[in-house]
Amino acid sequence: MTTMYATEQPRSVSVRPPVPLPVMVSGSGIHLPATVVTNADLTRTLDTSDEWILSRTGIRERRRLAPELAVSDMCVAAAPAALADAGASARELDAVIVATYTCDQPLPSTALMVKERIGADRALPIDITQAACANGLQAILLAAHLLNVSARTVLVVAADCASRVTDPRNRTTGVFFGDAAGAIVLTRTESPGAGLLSWDFGSQLSHDVEIRAGGSRRPTSAQTVAEREHYLRMDGRAVWETATRRLPQSIRGAADRAGLAVTEIDHFFLHQANLNILTAAMAELEVPIQRAPITLDTLGNTGSAGVLTALHRARTEHRLRGGDTFLLSAIGAGFQWGTLCFRQA
Repeated sequence: MTTMYATEQPRSVSVRPPVPLPVMVSGSGIHLPATVVTNADLTRTLDTSDEWILSRTGIRERRRLAPELAVSDMCVAAAPAALADAGASARELDAVIVATYTCDQPLPSTALMVKERIGADRALPIDITQAACANGLQAILLAAHLLNVSARTVLVVAADCASRVTDPRNRTTGVFFGDAAGAIVLTRTESPGAGLLSWDFGSQLSHDVEIRAGGSRRPTSAQTVAEREHYLRMDGRAVWETATRRLPQSIRGAADRAGLAVTEIDHFFLHQANLNILTAAMAELEVPIQRAPITLDTLGNTGSAGVLTALHRARTEHRLRGGDTFLLSAIGAGFQWGTLCFRQA
């Protein structure tokens, strides 16, 4: 993992295991809130149009979580399908890792809430919170290491409710985000050559995407609320420039350490942030866009859940076959980015 200070030049830490970590995705599930918000709906409150949103994001609609529900509710709803798909029970789980930057509340732990509600009595609850859209990848990497040491079954749930932290007056952030949860069960595998082949993670401190208030530097006050500092702020140009540079670099790094050419990778499950970013990244890699499933057109940018919605779609459509290689890659606020390379058992 990378430690990065503001005075340092950006760098990545990449590790290639001597043999694959014997870890596999054995089950997946998602939860999508019932409420659908179309581009036409947004034009009633924002100075925008369906054409503007489509041309800049590729998004047609997104989901919104009901106001009486929270992120933990989406996690609890996504977990059972993933467990059933894996043929596992909640009582077998050694850890429940929740990846979200929109926790139910600062304390107690959202992962602990999820663990209790699904009946994972013996599981260690872990929260991964501040890599935003890259939280899910960090959670999977942590799960893989736990499985390599002592755990046998780990649940990772990546869920974000960005509708609670986006300013309804701001069209820059207001059109991008949707609410969703994706869950996977990771277990050990004995299939020769299968597992986590390599990974590549990096970071570079930036405040181009941030929520300024609510922490120890700017505690919540009447002033921070009045100045709308509890909403997400985003420099779209900075995101574009960083994502289109770092994602291809990270993907190439992970593929290289797996001993593969990028063009040999069968499936690319990428951060579902913006269709233009995803298209540009695949073009830079010289890989057909058809190898990267798209869910953002109907779900929007669902944060760290996006990668898992794409993976789940491929699994439910039976696209993943034994021996296939696949990448998970994302970038989040901070900036923090990463890629994981697996071979399917």
